[in-house]
Amino acid sequence: MNKTEFISAVAEKSGLSKIDAKKAIEAFVETVSTELKKGGKVALLGFGSFSVAEKSARKGVNPKTKEPIDIPARKAVKFKAGAELSDIIK
Repeated sequence: MNKTEFISAVAEKSGLSKIDAKKAIEAFVETVSTELKKGGKVALLGFGSFSVAEKSARKGVNPKTKEPIDIPARKAVKFKAGAELSDIIK
């Protein structure tokens, strides 16, 4: 499902217009992004939680040339599914 299909599905299930559903989804994404950028966590009961994970620097190998490379430290977004979501997909 792509973004357009997702907006249509949300609009249909919520009774909102597609424009309002798009605004709501964009506001959700912006709010989660802003909170994660600040180093916070967003937990949605029954759905899951978004957080930032620190990935440490490490050594790697370029698969094409087989040369060793240094992979720098970085931050990555982590999502952990909630119990209700996990039960639904079983």
